[in-house]
Amino acid sequence: MSWETLQIIWFVLICVLWIGYFVLEGFDFGVGTLLRVVAKGEAERRTVVSTLGPVWDGNEVWLLVAGGATFAAFPLWYATLFSGFYIALLIILVALIVRGVAFEYRSKRSSTVWRNRWDWAITIGSFVPALLWGVAFANIVKGTPLEIQNGNSEFTGNLFTLLNPYGLLGGLVTLTLFVTHGAVFLALKTEGEIRTRSNRIAGQVGLAAAVLAVVFGVWTGLSYSNNTLAWLPLTIAVVAWVGMLAANRLGREGWAFVASAVTMLGVVVFLFACLYPNVMPSNVDPAATLTIYNASSTEYTLKVMTWVAVLMTPVVLAYQAWSYWVFRKRLSPSQIPDPGHGSLDLPHEVTV
Repeated sequence: MSWETLQIIWFVLICVLWIGYFVLEGFDFGVGTLLRVVAKGEAERRTVVSTLGPVWDGNEVWLLVAGGATFAAFPLWYATLFSGFYIALLIILVALIVRGVAFEYRSKRSSTVWRNRWDWAITIGSFVPALLWGVAFANIVKGTPLEIQNGNSEFTGNLFTLLNPYGLLGGLVTLTLFVTHGAVFLALKTEGEIRTRSNRIAGQVGLAAAVLAVVFGVWTGLSYSNNTLAWLPLTIAVVAWVGMLAANRLGREGWAFVASAVTMLGVVVFLFACLYPNVMPSNVDPAATLTIYNASSTEYTLKVMTWVAVLMTPVVLAYQAWSYWVFRKRLSPSQIPDPGHGSLDLPHEVTV
């Protein structure tokens, strides 16, 4: 394979990794954000947390692999992105750390105050990344103030540069999409009142998400994309979201979740299609724009990475599919015991 072909392949593979992250961690963020809304009382909150117990940490692996793949395949993209978006990404990282600690610690004590504080940590730790990932991706597509300094493309803005109307709209889109995705997942994984509330929330927030996403998609397609093919994944996403709303209204949670996942796929492909062949466009100096060609690693590096991906990706996918199959049953508050005083009730130890 030629170097140019490998560069395109790794751009596509990084897109695939972000699809996995948005589909899997997306419902994690949605469930966490909804924890204090959809669950009434301690028993229901333990049930909601337990739906994520076996899977949340595995879902985060997609982010680690996406970051690692970007670092190895497109080091200049990685360096520019992580230096320019440093504060925003640091906030996301802190939120993810706090959220992970909260999952493990909320049931260490039976104190109501203790558990309420960790529940707030889960909620905030889910809300913040769900919002900021949209802000980050919107700004990448829109273009950022990159200038040539000392022979390199350097980000010359700051955190407030990212908080522009288009970026904030992107944040609201991912937030509402993830909340709806999480509500659909909860409706699929629970019984009783939690399932009923989740169905209702998915329908209500899903409508708001549809309006925001259409506005964002049209704005993006008309202003920041030269690729007419980008309209295809956007159309697929919209059709899938309509199907999700219909399936949710009929109480077909399985189909609703599939349609919601297809929407996430369509959104990510749309964003990457709008970018291609750029990876970090500059809105002040076209010469500073990073593309898959001027930001990539050497041909040898990409070849080695391709072989590693071919060998290891099926193993990772098989393991994650197996874990979801093992923990596929619905949960109800009657199945989740109170851990009591000081006993261990780690979310990943829940038996369904």
